[in-house]
Amino acid sequence: MYKNCSSRLIIFLAAFHSYILLLYLIEYTLRSLKLKGHTMRIAIIGQSAFGEAVLKALVREHENIVGVFCPPDKENRPQDPIKASAELSGIPVFQFSRMRDSQCIDIFKALSADLCIMAYVIDIVPDEILTSPKKGTIQYHPSLLPKHRGPSAINWSIINGDKTTGFTIFWPDGGLDTGPILYQKKVDIGPEDTTGSLYFNSLFPQGVNALIDAAVMVRKGTAPRIEQDHPQATYEGWCKSKDVVINWSESINVIHNLIRGSDPSPGAKTYFNGVELSLYKSSRVSCASLTEAGEVIQITEEGILISCNGGAIRIEKIKPSGKDKSTAAEWSKILRIEPGTRFKDIK
Repeated sequence: MYKNCSSRLIIFLAAFHSYILLLYLIEYTLRSLKLKGHTMRIAIIGQSAFGEAVLKALVREHENIVGVFCPPDKENRPQDPIKASAELSGIPVFQFSRMRDSQCIDIFKALSADLCIMAYVIDIVPDEILTSPKKGTIQYHPSLLPKHRGPSAINWSIINGDKTTGFTIFWPDGGLDTGPILYQKKVDIGPEDTTGSLYFNSLFPQGVNALIDAAVMVRKGTAPRIEQDHPQATYEGWCKSKDVVINWSESINVIHNLIRGSDPSPGAKTYFNGVELSLYKSSRVSCASLTEAGEVIQITEEGILISCNGGAIRIEKIKPSGKDKSTAAEWSKILRIEPGTRFKDIK
């Protein structure tokens, strides 16, 4: 009896071992099929949340990432998300203050990348790096090139009152956002969209997916190179605080666009009793304004209602210079903002 039990146990263990081996072989075969054709060596230059999202998406697609280049760590600041993600995946990370450094160029060339993907890059990348990969370099830009070339494309699209924008995947050529176009997608700008909402709800996630698709097109040899219509190009520099000071005599639409185009950064500026304030979360209110432009009409828990040319603007959030952002109602109490008082465009 015991001998029969032992024999059955041996047979069962042998069958179980064969079953586990079969599962392993199936998994290995599926993985091999999934990786088939994914032999292209990819280097990434990027930073922040967008760069990290692109890296993670490429890792999920089992792409062969041979190196990540990002800015150096800052003292007393968390490390860049793309660096942390790369290290978790065992991908080499290289950090240089300037991509133009000779050591950086030498290291990049030594990786023998087939493709370089630039995902949120604000440094100048030299031609030696752009042309080093066998299949070239592709880059994401949050506008429909050649419109809004430059570093603050989303801000200026909204500030200028554009109804649509989009993003472009292009082949950088050493000029400032001047290279041939690989892919473009149009995105609507809603009447209450801010720079933050437009980016994180549309341009960010769709841009990540588009870069992954673009990498596949490059690998298959189907990625186009369409010359930009250069005579139609526009360029704007960084959107800075000095560029977004509110002129309360402007129309309500101009002021609304300025505030939402500066939200969350750099924050549209105005002054109250000599204090610089940044305003956020604006909405237009239809009313027959009989008060002077910039004058406070009403203060409620919903925000501060301010007279404008053509109606009124409601502001929900305020941030005094050097202070924390909070509700407009709260700061109005602290700063003694009351109906009848005025905001100004100078101290």
